Amino acid sequence: MSGQRLQVQFSKIYAHFHGKDSDTNLQDMSEILFCTRRNARMVLNKMAEQGWLTWDPAVGRGKQSRLTFHRSQSDLQMKRVREWVKDGKLDAALEHLDNDASKLAQLIQEQLGVTTQEGKQIIRLPYYRAFPSLNPAKPLRRSEQHLITQIFNGLTRINERTNDVEPDLAHHWEALSACHWRFYLRPAVKFHDGSLLSAADVIASLENLLDNAYFSHIEKIESPAENAVDIYLHFPDCRLHETLAVPMAAIQSKSSMGTKNAERFPVGTGPYLVAENNSRQLVLRAHDQYFGFRALTDEIEIWVLDSAAMCYLQPTASLDPTVLDSRQGALHQNAISNGEHDRLALDEGCNYLLLNRRTGIAKDPRWAEYLHSRIASFSLMPYLAQDGIGEYRLTNAYGLVPGWVHTNAGSSDRTAPAVTRLRLVHQADNPLFPKLAHALKAMLAADHVALDIDVVSYEDMMQGKSAKKVDIWLCGMSLGNQRSDAMLPWLMNFNHMSVAMPDEDYAKLEESMKTWRGMPNKPFPAETLGRMIVEQRQIIPLFHIWLGVVDSRDLEDVSSNNVGWFDFKSVWKKPIF
Repeated sequence: MSGQRLQVQFSKIYAHFHGKDSDTNLQDMSEILFCTRRNARMVLNKMAEQGWLTWDPAVGRGKQSRLTFHRSQSDLQMKRVREWVKDGKLDAALEHLDNDASKLAQLIQEQLGVTTQEGKQIIRLPYYRAFPSLNPAKPLRRSEQHLITQIFNGLTRINERTNDVEPDLAHHWEALSACHWRFYLRPAVKFHDGSLLSAADVIASLENLLDNAYFSHIEKIESPAENAVDIYLHFPDCRLHETLAVPMAAIQSKSSMGTKNAERFPVGTGPYLVAENNSRQLVLRAHDQYFGFRALTDEIEIWVLDSAAMCYLQPTASLDPTVLDSRQGALHQNAISNGEHDRLALDEGCNYLLLNRRTGIAKDPRWAEYLHSRIASFSLMPYLAQDGIGEYRLTNAYGLVPGWVHTNAGSSDRTAPAVTRLRLVHQADNPLFPKLAHALKAMLAADHVALDIDVVSYEDMMQGKSAKKVDIWLCGMSLGNQRSDAMLPWLMNFNHMSVAMPDEDYAKLEESMKTWRGMPNKPFPAETLGRMIVEQRQIIPLFHIWLGVVDSRDLEDVSSNNVGWFDFKSVWKKPIF
C-alpha cells in the first residue's frame, strides 16, 4: 500500500473516532475501511509501524481491542505537504495550505540551511534552475564553473583567495623546451567510481578540448611513463600550467566520458561526487577517498525553486549562494554592504549585447554605429523600471568588468538607418534576460525598429549555432577570477566570438593570444583587448550584477568566491556543547 493511500485510510479512522483513543474491534475497523478483517489488521499494523497509532488486540471472544492515536490527521497532512515541498511540488503544497504564501515560505525555509542527520552535516541551498549538464568540456555558466571545481580536479588549479596557480592532479611540471611540457601526476588518486587516475584519463580529457581556439596550440599529448604526461605545442606557451588551470580543463574518467549519464552524473576525482541530479535537486556527497583533505560537510543539497518560490524566502534563510541573475527574495534589503556577514561584490563580468558584424545587420557599419550609440544601460533603465527591475540590483556597465570605462551614455538623438526588423536571441533559464530583451524592444520601437526575440540554450549560444539568422545576442559572462588573463578563455573558447566577428578582427585576437603566450614577463593586455572589442562596435556592455553569500552565522569559514558561491568542502558547523 502506498504512503498516500495509507494516509487516506488513517484519515477515515481518525475522523470516525474524532481523534480520541477508543475501545473497538476488528469487525468495526473493517467496516470503517471497507475491507476484510484480514486487510484491516494489515492496515492497522502498517500504521503502527509508522508510529501513527497503537492497536492492542483483545484476547478472548467479545472483548474490545484498544486503539490509541499518536498522530493527528493534521500532522499527517503537514507531513504530506512537507514531502511536496521537498519534491518541488509547490503549487500542490500552496493549494493545500489554502494559498497562504507565508505558511509555504515557512515550510520551505525550515528545510533549508544547515542540519545534522545521523551524524552527517548537510547543507541545503535554494537555487532557481537545475543543472542538466555538469560536463566541464561544455560551455559553463557561472554556477557550473563553481560546481565543476567541487566535482573535478585539473592538472593545476587557481587558488580562489590568491589567484595564484597551484598543483592539483599534477604535483610538479617542467618545460623541457619552448614547445614541450611534462606534467607529473599524483599516484593512487581515485575517481568517484573507485577507479585509479591514469595518464590515459588526462590525455582523453585534454584531447576533447583541442577544437577550441584556447587550446588549439596543443599539437599532441603522450604518456612517456606511468604518472607522467607530455604535451607538445605548435607554438610556445610559457604559461601552459596556467592555461590548464581553467575549469574547462578538468580531468574526467575516460571510461565514463560519452556514457548515457555522463552529463548529469560525471565522474571526477574532486571532493564531492554527484549522488543525485534531476529537475528538483542536485545532491553532492563527500568523496571519502579524495586525495586531499576530506570535505568537512558531508552533503550539499541544492534545491531547485522557481522565481516565485525564491521570493517566498525571508532574509533569515540560513545560507544562500546569491547570484543576482535570478529573482531571489532571500537577500537582505541592505545586503550590499560591508557587514561581517554580508559578502556581496560586483561580478567580474557583465551582461552584454554581442552584435553580429559578420552576417547580421551590424555588418553594415551604419547599423553597428546606430546600435552602439543608441543602446546603453543608462538609456535602458527607464524601460526596465516599468518592469520591477529594481529587485535585481543592477549596476550600469561601462566596460566588460567593473572599473573599465569604454562606453559612453546612450544617445536618444541617433536615428536608425532604416525601418527594419531585427532578431535578438538570449540564453534560456535566466529570469533577468526576458526583461532586458523586452526593454530593448520597447526602446527600439520608438525608432521604428522592430525586434523579434528568441530563446536558446546557453550551450547553443556559446557554440554560435544558427548565427546567420541572428543580429544580436544577449548574454552574460563571469570571468571567475581577477587574474589579468581571465578574459582569455571566455574570448577564445567555443565559437560565439568567431561567428560574430569579421575574420580580420578575430585574427587580431588570436595573434594577441599567441604573442602573449610566448612572452614570459608580459601581463595579459586584458583592458586593451576589452576596449578594442567595445570600440569595434562588437560588444555593448549593459550591467554588472551583485553576487556573493549571505549567511546567518550558522557555518564557519564561509567565504564567497568570484562566482558568488563558497567552497563546500571547507565550511563546517560548530557543535553546540
